[in-house]
Amino acid sequence: MSDPKSTTHERKTLVEEGTQFKGSLSSNCPIEVKGRIEGDVTAPALTVAIGGAVHGKVKVGQIHSMGELAGEFDADIVQLSGTIKDNTVIRAKSLEVKLTSPTSKMQVIFGECELEVGGEQPQAAIAATPAAASERPKTMSVRPAKVESVPPADTNGAL
Repeated sequence: MSDPKSTTHERKTLVEEGTQFKGSLSSNCPIEVKGRIEGDVTAPALTVAIGGAVHGKVKVGQIHSMGELAGEFDADIVQLSGTIKDNTVIRAKSLEVKLTSPTSKMQVIFGECELEVGGEQPQAAIAATPAAASERPKTMSVRPAKVESVPPADTNGAL
């Protein structure tokens, strides 16, 4: 006879395509958004699918977004491959940005936004330079800029 506790059933909160939610959403399991959320979101993890959108104030452990984000986002780990709207604030310990299509040229555009990258300074360096550590800025502001790069050509010289 099988133990019901040994069966792993991953619970998640799903906002399905065609669904629009406005207000505060708090979950103790991961949230997956295929539709649209406008408001405050709290959860251990947030996944925004292609075509999904989250606008508001979000506090989660992890964000993986292939859709649209706008507002204020606090997370330990952030993985982006979708759209980030102007005037969006992202605070993260780890930030990863991926191409949405491996065949297209790489393009990263930062509009009016604010990125805050966390991380802790080694204790020895803090002890050696306490004044310098307290003067170091904690926020990196990015103003309208555009960075474009073309991936390396394959062996046939094609892009």
